Amino acid sequence: MVNNMKNLSRYDATPPITETTERIKISGGPLYESTVVVEILNTGESAVIPWTEKCIRDLKKLTFEKADVVELLKFALQHGKFKGSEWCLNKSGGAWAACDSYQVFRNEWIAKIDKYLEVEYYVKFAIGKSGKLVLTISCHTPENK
Repeated sequence: MVNNMKNLSRYDATPPITETTERIKISGGPLYESTVVVEILNTGESAVIPWTEKCIRDLKKLTFEKADVVELLKFALQHGKFKGSEWCLNKSGGAWAACDSYQVFRNEWIAKIDKYLEVEYYVKFAIGKSGKLVLTISCHTPENK
């Protein structure tokens, strides 16, 4: 199926021509400077848009609000490991975004066991075309890949 090839990310390149379940890697990267992403995130939680249905489901599962996503993205940019860049489709027949992906480990209080544990997250995001939004494509723990 051919999609509309619309690129909603600030990364200025032509997106893939056809939809695929394969990950379409973008060489080089990261595509977005961390200082620019943090500057956008510092404008507040309204700058973060969960952009895919899977991301919305994963955030609900994690019981994350937008403020939690802002905090995690900032932490990932400062302490995480860059995993690569790739094209992501928001839905079948939808638009594309060129994304950066990070893996991050963070100590979090786990109330059920009454102690801190190291929690692993994967986050994937793009800066929107306007340069004022961070499109959150993915935010999950390893078991939710």
